[in-house]
Amino acid sequence: MKTKETIKGFKGFNPDMTCRGFQYEVGKEYETKKAKACEEGFHFCEYPLDVLGYYTPSTIKGMNRFCEVEGSGDFDKSESDKVACTKIKIKAEIGIIGLVNAAVEYIKSKVDWKNNKESNTGNRSAATNTGNLSAATNTGYRSAATNTGDRSAATNTGNQSAATNTGYRSAATNTGDLSAATNTGYRSAATNTGYRSAATNTGDQSVATNTGDLSAAEVTGKESVAIVTGKDSKARGTIGDWLVLTERGEWNGENYPIKEVRAFKVDGIEIKENVFYNLVYGKAIECE
Repeated sequence: MKTKETIKGFKGFNPDMTCRGFQYEVGKEYETKKAKACEEGFHFCEYPLDVLGYYTPSTIKGMNRFCEVEGSGDFDKSESDKVACTKIKIKAEIGIIGLVNAAVEYIKSKVDWKNNKESNTGNRSAATNTGNLSAATNTGYRSAATNTGDRSAATNTGNQSAATNTGYRSAATNTGDLSAATNTGYRSAATNTGYRSAATNTGDQSVATNTGDLSAAEVTGKESVAIVTGKDSKARGTIGDWLVLTERGEWNGENYPIKEVRAFKVDGIEIKENVFYNLVYGKAIECE
């Protein structure tokens, strides 16, 4: 398929920015002669979390890398979730958190908001949706957004609120204080920025990420990642999962400066499963 259009997408890489033996670099553009899905050309995914089917968040060599890309030239779309193209630009490295955020926005962009929307901005209220490619969104205090549809999103910005999603390859996101984002879907994401909040994910190859201080991220699926970036936050997982822990210094008048970020694989020996850890002086320390 020849076209002058460009298609925005997402691509995964090994820790050294290679993919199938080809070396890439952020900010550069590459070109080849033919594009045939799963055989020739440069490949990427349009739906962000589809990337995790080809590059899990972590490997024995370390954390894989994820970028936003732009495809152009000739295209070939297979029956799977990949797109092949003859020209590709590696626009920016966005990491796991960026991939999660992009998935939420992608899902929202596909929703038929006129006919398939549950939205609520009232206090102590609820938005519920079970449709595919649908969204439940709520900004009220002490409220809940719940969605069980495939490739769907539940998003909530209210304090003391919850965003819950059990859909396949879906996302639950919450920015409220003392709130929770929970997701049980395969290759899905639960993300939360609230203070003392929790992001929990039980799907394989999934991500639970939390940026709030004194918060927790937990994963129980195979080859999943729990990420915490807030001060004094903690994470835990099961055998084979990875924990990304952040150590921050004391308040400097503007923020809690980052001292170190390290990734640890839950191997059952040095890092035990189902045990919370935080980062202290560069080491993973057990905590309650």
